[in-house]
Amino acid sequence: MEIGKKLRKVFKPKQGCIYIDADYSQIELRILAHISEDENMIHAFNNDEDIHAQAASKVFNVPISKVTKEERSKAKAVNFGIVYGISDFGLAQQIHVSRQEAKQYIDEYLEEYSGIRNFMESIVEKATEDGFVQTLYNRRRYVPELKSNNYNIRQFGHRIAMNTGVQGTAADIIKIAMINVYRELKKKGLKSKLVLQVHDELLIEADESEKEIVKNILKSQMENVIKLRVPIVAELSEGYDWYDVK
Repeated sequence: MEIGKKLRKVFKPKQGCIYIDADYSQIELRILAHISEDENMIHAFNNDEDIHAQAASKVFNVPISKVTKEERSKAKAVNFGIVYGISDFGLAQQIHVSRQEAKQYIDEYLEEYSGIRNFMESIVEKATEDGFVQTLYNRRRYVPELKSNNYNIRQFGHRIAMNTGVQGTAADIIKIAMINVYRELKKKGLKSKLVLQVHDELLIEADESEKEIVKNILKSQMENVIKLRVPIVAELSEGYDWYDVK
């Protein structure tokens, strides 16, 4: 909520400092493209295309240049929903369409992005067999729900299996980036310090004299944590309170 965002105004760097924020751009979708090896999604990221406009173009069967704002918004919901193993009911509630229409969007999406569909099917099958799912860094999450006699619990297990590899890897990446940024700041003997990590972003309280060095460290360390089939992108912003950087 907007009032919650405004509360960020009370968080300010000390005198002579500025906040530098680095936020991963669509990190979960980039990881999904890598893990699923889906050709369409990989092509979009490697050619710096609008991934949501591309999805809308394929789902609604229109040229990218003709995609409307509403169509892009719906495709964006499907893109991110897929990462969370969204159901037709959940998508329908989110974008205010009928359940039947939502199911059609998901079905058409998975038809166009067959690599993602194959990944979702195979990861659930493997997790059911192994009893766990792993991130790219081999961190495990056990999924006993997949063996439940209760249908709803099994479906919950399916969603865990589908999103753990993606979300778990994103969590691994930001933590490794955080360590690498900290080490680089220390190695260079800088006064600037890491003060916050939220989801896929890092916030540094930077001495103003070190601002450009800190920006370079953040971008370099965050974008080079791991080599994927698509580029990893960190977007930088700055401000004199936490609200301004977002």
